[in-house]
Amino acid sequence: MTDHSARLSSPHEHIFLGDNHERNERRTWIVIAITATMMVAEIAAGSIYGSMALVADGWHMSTHAAAMLIAALAYLYARKNARNPRFTFGTGKLGELAAFASAVVLALIALLIGWESLLRFYSPVAINFPQAINVAVIGLGVNLLCAWLLRDDHLHHGHGHHHGHSPDPDHDHARPHVHDHGEHAGDNNLRAAYLHVLADALTSVLAIVALVLGSLYGWDWMDPAMGIVGGLVIARWSWGLIRDAGRVLLDYVPADEELPEEIREVIEGEGDRITDLHVWQLGPGHHGAIVSIRTAVPQEPSIYREKLAHIHELSHVTIEVEKAA
Repeated sequence: MTDHSARLSSPHEHIFLGDNHERNERRTWIVIAITATMMVAEIAAGSIYGSMALVADGWHMSTHAAAMLIAALAYLYARKNARNPRFTFGTGKLGELAAFASAVVLALIALLIGWESLLRFYSPVAINFPQAINVAVIGLGVNLLCAWLLRDDHLHHGHGHHHGHSPDPDHDHARPHVHDHGEHAGDNNLRAAYLHVLADALTSVLAIVALVLGSLYGWDWMDPAMGIVGGLVIARWSWGLIRDAGRVLLDYVPADEELPEEIREVIEGEGDRITDLHVWQLGPGHHGAIVSIRTAVPQEPSIYREKLAHIHELSHVTIEVEKAA
């Protein structure tokens, strides 16, 4: 007895986008516009006034703008194809793919910063401290504004969740199940864009510290030293994002994930035993599950699905029921 709820011709939709998908997409485009404007202004001003500090910072911002473009395009494509039946379980995980790519770009930026800083130790360059400090302060202000726009609210108001179950006239599964909850699922695509802005802000802060100390005490070595520190911190952020996005892409279930155990507690009992259980993330705040049950008294899959209806993270459930020997 099997509930086939993932067919291409399935009558229900598989939209597993994050709760704030459109808001996050809109804010990402705004941040890209701000970053690109600042980038063009710095490169133009640096070329006109002969400031390599301005030109370098402008091109540095361009790499982050390009990385954030990955996030914005992923939001756009996922939204446009949310109802495309060719995506068997929707486009909710496209953001994880974009986050993984952005994390790789962030790692490359960390390597470049570290390499350039090492070169500066062996080949110091003359620094125009007042001008460089002004550039760093302006850049920090822009980055803080962008970071505020890309902040991820960890808590939000309750909302309706649509569980993509197959319609069943006997149990009224055509009606969406609605559950209120306050826990906000993290959006790694937004996190990737946020980390790029944060990385830029970090380099600005470290640059300001190094430049102020250099101008006051003549510690020119502080500039490349802070660059290496910044590169190491950004590399660590990158690794964390690669790890988290990669886990979702590979359907990895973290050791502290309570959802599988919660499903077992609900289903098992009175002779019902789960013989096979698969749980994976479909998108921010959405999980899918395949539950194989062996029981002496088989019931309709809809009965077991009703038992799981209160688990708001479950947005798509496939139930298989086998009669025990």
